[in-house]
Amino acid sequence: MDTMDYLEAYYNNYDEEGRLLRRHGQVEYVTTMTYIHKFLPEEDKGNCRILEVGAGTGRYSIALAQAGYSVDSIELVEHNLNILKSKVKEGYRITARQGNALDLSGYGDETFDMTLVLGPMYHLYTEEDKKKALQEAIRVTKAKGYILVAYCMNEATILQYCFGKNQLRECISKNMLTEDFHCISRPEDLFEIVRTEDIKRLTEGMGVTRIHLIAADGAANYMQDVIDGMDDELYELYIRYHLSVCERQDLIGATNHSLDILRKEQMNENTGT
Repeated sequence: MDTMDYLEAYYNNYDEEGRLLRRHGQVEYVTTMTYIHKFLPEEDKGNCRILEVGAGTGRYSIALAQAGYSVDSIELVEHNLNILKSKVKEGYRITARQGNALDLSGYGDETFDMTLVLGPMYHLYTEEDKKKALQEAIRVTKAKGYILVAYCMNEATILQYCFGKNQLRECISKNMLTEDFHCISRPEDLFEIVRTEDIKRLTEGMGVTRIHLIAADGAANYMQDVIDGMDDELYELYIRYHLSVCERQDLIGATNHSLDILRKEQMNENTGT
């Protein structure tokens, strides 16, 4: 099986929409949307163009279209794309098509005010491919525009899967871990796992400035049962707490999902760089 076969087999049978709708899953969604809106203009929304690369079933794209923004969505997996298209209503400024994060040639340079890459990095297994996806996202984003990139994090996997589900010995026997417990992923493992230093290394020399690297869901997956059992008042307080600490660099390495918020630098007209 190639990478696409593994992805299709997984997403054809996985309720990605349900993950983001469960209370603990909403922490990631609420956090990501909070930061998306923080860097989007609230006026003249129709002239603000957003590209979501790897849009999945459209949880973010549809919400942004509902809010009045102009959204282009591309998704690799046909099953997910069909669900996304089924949600598009008359009046939404949204286009959705099949596409690959490694090739955004259908879009011109500096087309979008914001580019979202909230899923592709989960499934790119070489540094070359990760950098290509970043380069493409940066290319199609306007100067001074924003690129938001999500990653799956290493330590949450080690703690929750390797130790929590007693899979450590099996992972070691299959050579899935380095000596310092960094996960080694292959397409059949589905998810590429990184550390904060990997994220920071990827963007070196790419012409972007890091605004924030945040813990998108923080402790939410460690506390699934507790959070899912909260009443509305307590859950609102938990969200307030999480948003108050999600930028703390001492917490980001242990989150399940991180969000890298980048700003494309202005080209120097004199040097062309």
